[in-house]
Amino acid sequence: MPLSNVSSSMLPRVFSVASWLLMMGGIASVGCQGGGSSSPLVGASGGAGGTGSGGKAAGSGDVDGVAAGGGGSGGAGAKPAASGGAPGAGGAPPAASGGAPAAAGGASAAASPPSPAPTNEYSVAGFARAATGGGVISESDPGYFKVTTADELVAALGHKTVKVIEIMNDLDLGWNEIPPSAQTGALREDEAPMLHPVLLASGVSIIDVAAHDGLTIFSLGGATIRHAHLNIKRSSNLVIRNLRFDELWEWDEASKGNYDKLGWDFITIDMASRTVWIDHCTFTKAYDGVVDVKGGSSDVTISWSAFLADDGGPASFVRQQIAALEANPAGAPMYGFLRANGFGVDDIVDIARSQKKGHLIGALELDPTNADLTVTLHHDWYKNMQDRVPRLRAGNAHAYNLLVDDAEARTARLRRDAIVAAMAPAAAAKLDGASPTYHFTVTLNGAISTEGGAVLLEKSKLSGVASRIRNNQVDATMPDYTGKIEALDVITILDGVTFRGGSDDPGSPLSPVPAPVLPFAWNGFSQLPYATSPDDPDTLSDRLPGPTGAGAGKLTWDRTHWLTTSY
Repeated sequence: MPLSNVSSSMLPRVFSVASWLLMMGGIASVGCQGGGSSSPLVGASGGAGGTGSGGKAAGSGDVDGVAAGGGGSGGAGAKPAASGGAPGAGGAPPAASGGAPAAAGGASAAASPPSPAPTNEYSVAGFARAATGGGVISESDPGYFKVTTADELVAALGHKTVKVIEIMNDLDLGWNEIPPSAQTGALREDEAPMLHPVLLASGVSIIDVAAHDGLTIFSLGGATIRHAHLNIKRSSNLVIRNLRFDELWEWDEASKGNYDKLGWDFITIDMASRTVWIDHCTFTKAYDGVVDVKGGSSDVTISWSAFLADDGGPASFVRQQIAALEANPAGAPMYGFLRANGFGVDDIVDIARSQKKGHLIGALELDPTNADLTVTLHHDWYKNMQDRVPRLRAGNAHAYNLLVDDAEARTARLRRDAIVAAMAPAAAAKLDGASPTYHFTVTLNGAISTEGGAVLLEKSKLSGVASRIRNNQVDATMPDYTGKIEALDVITILDGVTFRGGSDDPGSPLSPVPAPVLPFAWNGFSQLPYATSPDDPDTLSDRLPGPTGAGAGKLTWDRTHWLTTSY
């Protein structure tokens, strides 16, 4: 990678990885996936590809986020610069210096053995069960676009015949890091960052996926999209698979920790979009929601995906932000207050690194279009997710085989509460008073149904979640804001106490709170319009974080398998 293509925020990552490569005797390229902060692909001319089947996902304890072990599938060569390349028109991308661009685990002649052929458990299911996307088409088809740059992405999304977009490598798509030629069409500037040093340099973009009918966006090996918000609107029959979304969070001084100033979701499904399948994707920490569904959108399924927040490691995105605040605490009043009242740097990182908001389904209170919302969540892994798994307004949501592991977030919450308890009363009131000045806590909510919505949570496992099942978020005495919600065969673990059962069991911690319980019934149908074969929830802790479980880059399949939606 030429130094002219490396931002100052990337230099420590690039050189630490490069040094490691030299010690390993010139391994040619390294793909990255996992928690916290991700590294760009680093390539040497003529080498083998990045992490693939048999490799361990990078995360806490790995060097600079680099995945160790196993051979990858991916071409040689450096990651192309975000500003480079001409708009594509389908077919193979131009070769980079030293060979084809590394595809974050894409195909290569020296690939690791592929994962086993897909079985029915990986077929599209739930409300989006009719999704086919762009279908199984040849790479030579005029509707098949291979994307290596921002320009090529804009060209692909603007093409009337596009059916498949294959993301060939990591893409840094912040508004300031894409060329002027790409600042048009499907890419537009999002709300401006205010505090995070990486985002202040990169900017943030919105990727509009608008008015498409029958489109698949995927990568072979789990390529990463950074500094951008995917905005799906007025579209139908969309499939998004095997992609990683990263670096879209910053500290919130503007709304004093409520995270209400910026609308940075990794993915928003809006404006009556329908039949959308998000599968085998990985999401880190976002400022707002991770994947939100609104505007009467329907028939959405999010499956086999990993929601990992931030790992808090030495180079993590949250720690980079805290380091910048620590250099100038006077410029951030909430941060300065915390540092002056007993919170150390590591305390703040550990409390801040969990993801505040998961899935908001229905953005506006008592909006008539909320009745159309239908969403399925299944085989999804949530690590340190504070809230909204999901949070529904009206409509219907079915969640099964979810693993919500908030054990670390629970520890951080207890640590936070202990620090506040030791404060002077006047200072503590600014965090825990009736009208707090600042909002700095770890919420630990699970599934929530409001405004007459119907949420069924079944065959799932919740660890560290304090308020597992909720039915009102406004006022428990106001029935218009109360929803229907039921849990069936759910394992919950909190502070060493394990319970397995449902909402109606005597003494169940899964009984809905805080409003009077409404009898459960679906809205608009008497039973689910599809069948399921859920796994035993006791298997989820091994299955979903495992090598063939939830998240991007886990499975080494060929293009035909990724383009197929029913096996």
